[in-house]
Amino acid sequence: MELNKLPLVLAATGLLFTSCQKDETAPETQELLNNEAPSSSQIPKEVIEKVNNLHFNSDYIETFELTLPGGATETTYLIENDIAMSADQLDKLSTADITSKQYRTYNLVSSPRTINVIGYTGTGYGQNLSNKMQQALQRAVANYNDLSIGLTFNLSFGTNYSSSDIVVYKTSNGQAGGVAGFPSGGNPYKFVQIFSGMESYSTSTNEHVITHEIGHTLGLRHTDWFSRQSCGQSGESANPDGAVHIPGTETGYDANSVMLACFSANESGNFGGDDEKALEYLY
Repeated sequence: MELNKLPLVLAATGLLFTSCQKDETAPETQELLNNEAPSSSQIPKEVIEKVNNLHFNSDYIETFELTLPGGATETTYLIENDIAMSADQLDKLSTADITSKQYRTYNLVSSPRTINVIGYTGTGYGQNLSNKMQQALQRAVANYNDLSIGLTFNLSFGTNYSSSDIVVYKTSNGQAGGVAGFPSGGNPYKFVQIFSGMESYSTSTNEHVITHEIGHTLGLRHTDWFSRQSCGQSGESANPDGAVHIPGTETGYDANSVMLACFSANESGNFGGDDEKALEYLY
């Protein structure tokens, strides 16, 4: 039976930015019921043009209030239901900054280095990770540490996140998915939101969403950005000009990638083979 797919959300220093086409899928961002695209009619024309020039799908743009740990908010543009960019980020990214399959940005994390990740446990604003989410975060970090790359991930839990490279916290909006962003200045995007609706999913599916969002913070784009096939949205293409293939990975639709735009309710939480190849090539 075919159920609604759920998309993922991603944010990045002003840029926010999940899985194969299976029986039930959900997007990692805000949940898009019936996979309807948000209206871009109120978005300034120049923003739509910049999004197109960056080879993102301009059919999916809306304003988005990014809530940070502690309740502060920032206004960004939410793109492709799982990518959020500030106006400043749009200005700083060039059309050459988007590459491909597995797809990445030229904004990468400096390596070798240790990435300090903290799972936020502060109870204010309902932003503390649940026990299930904490277990999923531990698994997601293990996914990255199992790779042969120049990045080592150190995980802790607490509330003092000022010195951490990545903060993973909950947003109590009842939706399924998450939000994260692209690297900047050689550092990963700092804030990863996991939506409270993920509590209804298995630990493995939570692991999948968190692994996906951390992938964004390291510079990975959606594997099917050109079609959103994982969301059941065929026939929509993004301009591939300027996309650069990551050597050793497939060039067609990869049903096993953790970086697909939408995810199912029954994910393993593990990387696909090409996800691993891509990260090992980049780092």
